[in-house]
This record gives sequence, C-alpha cells and structure tokens, in this order.
Amino acid sequence: MSFYKQLNAVDKYILWCCFFIFFVNGLYSMVFGSILPLLSDAYSLNETVSGMLLSSHQAGNLIASFVAGILPLYYGRKKSILFLSSFVIIGFLLIIGVGTPWILLFAFFFTGISRGSISNFNNKTVNDITDSNPSALNFLHSLFAIGALLSPFLVILFGQLFGLNGWRWLLVGIIGLIVVSQMMFFNMPIEGDILAKDQTTKEKDYSFFKDSLFWNTIIIIFFYLCAESAITGWLVTYFIQSDLLTIQQSQMISSLLWVGILIGRLGCVFLGSRLSRGTLITLISIGSAIFYGLLLASNSVTMILVSVLGLGISMGGIYPTAMTIAGSSIKKHPMSLGWILVIGGLGGITMPIVTGYLAQIYTIFWGMAAIILAIFMMLLGVFWYQFVNQRKEEI
Repeated sequence: MSFYKQLNAVDKYILWCCFFIFFVNGLYSMVFGSILPLLSDAYSLNETVSGMLLSSHQAGNLIASFVAGILPLYYGRKKSILFLSSFVIIGFLLIIGVGTPWILLFAFFFTGISRGSISNFNNKTVNDITDSNPSALNFLHSLFAIGALLSPFLVILFGQLFGLNGWRWLLVGIIGLIVVSQMMFFNMPIEGDILAKDQTTKEKDYSFFKDSLFWNTIIIIFFYLCAESAITGWLVTYFIQSDLLTIQQSQMISSLLWVGILIGRLGCVFLGSRLSRGTLITLISIGSAIFYGLLLASNSVTMILVSVLGLGISMGGIYPTAMTIAGSSIKKHPMSLGWILVIGGLGGITMPIVTGYLAQIYTIFWGMAAIILAIFMMLLGVFWYQFVNQRKEEI
C-alpha cells in the first residue's frame, strides 16, 4: 500500500469511495450465480434461458463500459456515472417482481449497465490517481472479491430468515447499499461536471488502436472474461446437476471460489512491487489452467475444495494485472479503457450462452469443459506479453 502514502487528502478520499463502491458492485454482480437456481425454480426457466440471463447481464456490462468512456465528454464524469449506475435499481426491482423471461432479460441487462459503468469509472480513476500501480488495482479488485464471496452466504442467510422469498429480500437490501453508493458518487470531488471543450479532440484520439499493448490486454481480458463469467455463473448449477454437492454446499463452494480470488488479489498486491507484471500474470494464468483441469476431474468433496480454492487464488490477479499492461494508453486516452472493456466483455457474453447450450444439448459437464478452450487462448495472450511485448518495454 506504499502508493497510498503518496496521495493527497482529496485523492485518498476519492480512492476510499471507489473502494466501497466496488465492494457493493462485487456484492450485486456476483449474486446471480447463487440465486440462479432459485430464480429458475421460481420462474420455471430452462438452462438456455438461464444462460441468456447471465449473458444479458454481460451485454449490459459491455455496452456500459463503452458508453461510460464517451458520455463524460458531453455531460461530465459525475452526471454520467450517476445516471448509468442507477440502472441496477430498476433491474433489481424487475427481477424481484416480474418473472416473464423477456422482462428478466431487460432486468439483467440493466444490472450489467451499472456494473460496467462503475467498473469503467473505478478502474480509470484508480489507474489515474495511482499512476497505473498494480497493487492499487489489485486492492480495488480485492474489495470486489470480498463483496462477491459474501453473496452466497447472504443468499443462504436470507433464505433461512425469509424462506423461498429470501433472495427477493436480499435484493431489496442490496438496493439500499446501492443508494449509499449513489450518494458517494454525488459527493465525490471528481474533476468537474463539465469536461473542457478543448480536450475533446484529445479525448477522441484513436491512436491507441495502433498500440500492441492495447491489443494484448484485450486478448487476455476477452478470454479471461469468457472463463470467469461462465465459471462464476454456472459453478453452483454444475455441482447440483452433476450430483456432486447439495444446493447449500454448492453455494458455499461458490463463496470459497471468491475467498480464493480475494487471497489471490491480496497476494498480487504484495507481489506486484516484487515481480514484473509479465512474470506475475504468467504464473497465475498457468495456475488457473492447472486448477480448472483439476476441478473438472474432481469427484470428491476434498478434491473440489482444493481445486476451487486453487482456481480462485490463481484467477484473482489476472484481470487487474492485465489492465495495467495497457496503463499508459488508458491514462493518455480515456476512451481506450471503454474499448478494452467492450471488446474484452464480448467474451463474458459469449461463454455463458455456449455453456448453457451445451448443457442442454449434452450435459452440464461438457458445457463447463468448453471453458478450457478460453483458458488456453488466454494463456497465448499472456505468453505474447511475457516473451514479446514486455521485452519491447524494457528496451
């Protein structure tokens, strides 16, 4: 946390606001994997529709990531983030009260809009304040992981307190936290509500498309989000349909994954200043491939526990570390972050549908096995940076 000592009081306040807001973002973004079986039972949804809901969330996430990079040019950062981050409230209200599939698709899409806009805002803000510090971004994403790992526990707790409607009351509680986040955005002393007009040309500079580090980041992020969105969205369902674990055990294991992700991100906070980003991302990406293979081969509770925890630890730092690869482009060209999140986010949309389709046509195992291809392609992107682009940076 050495980066923190170098910040002034205003930047420290902004940073802590980003930290809390990203915690809430993790809480509601990852609750869907745990409530998906409950939602499917309540509204009689099949696997394909369930996969489409997850992908609709990712579609909103993708579109907002792009819009959040452009809207501030015309309306300012504060007005833009307040508008885009409010969509999740509408989405949750629709999920709570309406079970029609096409309305649920819109509801999940709205939650994705808020998630993507907050991700864009927080990643850019922390990246700018800390000068692309890997430890800062890993700590930011660690708080996202804390919110994510708490989600399954809260689903279980609210289920015990309120029965079959427990997940609905949980979403009501999360709406309250979102309102607090909105108040923080409103009071945050971010750079004005109006962007200087003479900056418009600079902000619309697309020269970052020629940057190999920009494309390297996109490749890693695209295939990482393929894997992450499908794993986090379908893991609980996989264990239940494969008769490996009970519903509550599956939800607890989902939390264990996020415990691992939190450990991994905090570990990267420590290692970020000791290893080069190329060495760091290579080690954890290889670990992800090994532990995911072990997960698919697991047929006992012990093996499942080891593989899920190891997978989480390995996955934890990939996204934030990959984001620092294009740090110079993000700082110089704010729109580049939107393009990274949009193009990379296509992976998060595609894979849940593919997994759901294969699960319905064949079995859930083959749907999950397809994720291996995404992990392999991610590794190719990591090796490209480790052995080619990182060396160019050092010259």
